[in-house]
Amino acid sequence: MFPALGKYEVTVLSAYGAALVLIAVLIAVTLIRGAKVRRALEEVEARQRKSHEG
Repeated sequence: MFPALGKYEVTVLSAYGAALVLIAVLIAVTLIRGAKVRRALEEVEARQRKSHEG
């Protein structure tokens, strides 16, 4: 499945591992930030509904 990487095997596999970790971190940060922004938007919308009703 993997081509013979010879003496570069550790370097190449480490680069793949680092890339996967960075992608996972970016996804996690995006999901966390999205949830935070969604909560803030819901709060603003709730305040606007209150001000229009009252």
